[in-house]
Amino acid sequence: MPRPFRDRADDSLLTLLGDLPELITNLVKAEIDAAKAWVSKTSKDAGVGSVWFLVALFFLFWAVPVILVFAIAGLSSWWPVWLSALAVFGILILAMLFFGLLGFLRFRKVLSRENPAQAVATDIKLAKGSGNDEF
Repeated sequence: MPRPFRDRADDSLLTLLGDLPELITNLVKAEIDAAKAWVSKTSKDAGVGSVWFLVALFFLFWAVPVILVFAIAGLSSWWPVWLSALAVFGILILAMLFFGLLGFLRFRKVLSRENPAQAVATDIKLAKGSGNDEF
């Protein structure tokens, strides 16, 4: 338990040095308690924020079919309903293929990079002299 505050103006140097380990211990304990409180509050806030994001995603999930029905209904004023639904379906398939291709190309790019573990292994082989010296 920390001691109450007192005036240390008249204390000797040796008294102050003798109190130093206890003061440092109290400071470290206080900092650890403050860090625990910060982590606790931050994790609670992050959890609540995550729940709000999940609620937003829930509403987005249900908004997508609504906009698709809206597109089909809009197109059905010019075309038959079945053709409107087929057109919207075709547009969705084209969009899926396009974004799937973009994702595939990005992952190919990521997988072609040398990761840090491979770089370290190459450096160790070169240092041992058993690696390929050609670049």
